Amino acid sequence: MNQIKVLVVDDSAFMRKVVTDILQSDPAILVVGTARNGEDAALKNLKLKPDVITMDVEMPVLDGLGALKRIMKERPTPVVMVSSQTKIGGHTTMLAMEHGAVDFVSKTSGSISLDLFTIAELLKEKIKLAAGATVVIPDEMPKRDLPTVLMPPMASQIRKLVAIGVSTGGPKALKEVLMNIPTTLPAPIVIVQHMPQGFTKSLADRLNTLCDIHVKEASDGDILEKGTTYIAPGGKHMQVLEQSGEWICRLTTAPVVNGHRPSVDVLFHSIAKLKEGAVVAVVMTGMGSDGSEGLKQLKENPYCRSLAQSEETSVVFGMPKMAIRTTKVDEVVHLQDLAKRIVSSC
Repeated sequence: MNQIKVLVVDDSAFMRKVVTDILQSDPAILVVGTARNGEDAALKNLKLKPDVITMDVEMPVLDGLGALKRIMKERPTPVVMVSSQTKIGGHTTMLAMEHGAVDFVSKTSGSISLDLFTIAELLKEKIKLAAGATVVIPDEMPKRDLPTVLMPPMASQIRKLVAIGVSTGGPKALKEVLMNIPTTLPAPIVIVQHMPQGFTKSLADRLNTLCDIHVKEASDGDILEKGTTYIAPGGKHMQVLEQSGEWICRLTTAPVVNGHRPSVDVLFHSIAKLKEGAVVAVVMTGMGSDGSEGLKQLKENPYCRSLAQSEETSVVFGMPKMAIRTTKVDEVVHLQDLAKRIVSSC
């Protein structure tokens, strides 16, 4: 088995050493070089040809975001951002995900994280995942006209809901979808994006500045409104319940499901219990199988339409693939066509 070649980028010599030691403790990973800033990283990406790059966000000369843009232009390579869990760090990380970063790991103690070893296993797992990920360049995504798909008609008087589950590669994919959803969508949208606490607020705020529809991090007790998108907070499960004739968000800190909190299955299972209504269920890019079991229950509703993101446009095809294997997916759709299909399904 070939080792995964990694380039470690950080302006702190101490952090470069810490990250290198963590990664090289795994025999499957080989650190082929380090870089002290974004300019150095871009040059060494061309010279060393790593399989994966770990990239600090805040650096002199050329910061992580600038380096990422250059890398994606010169030699597209899977990048895992190493971010500080601050408001600025969270915002910059969301920008990095938009511009092609595969995933990120949060430094737990600021820019120089003395306890990075506490997330050592997570960092190694992210590197291995990134090595098998697809770097999706928007201009190179396959283009096609949407075929006509025959589905049972949804009566106009039936309440509608769009439910989306997504993980690795999600921020960039959600931007592509939500920017193309009109404010006239006759349904609220609820989203579970696998992401740590703190970063879902940055994601929601960023998407809200880009989209015509309103995007917010969900709060417990939110009444779901048409044309509004609710993103489950990191560290909390989100359910949709009916209360006094309204659909509301209920947030809990119940145990993790499928290794995640929030979990797509928790959201889907809750929606399946609603007494009435039609749902468009969407499973997008991500690792694992979260959402598949919930999708089976959702499809017991004759007014459930289910979509899965295509392999060609997924950074990681795990979640869509497992959803498709349930045989409960009505259509596999390219990322750039998902918004159009969601709208037409409502």
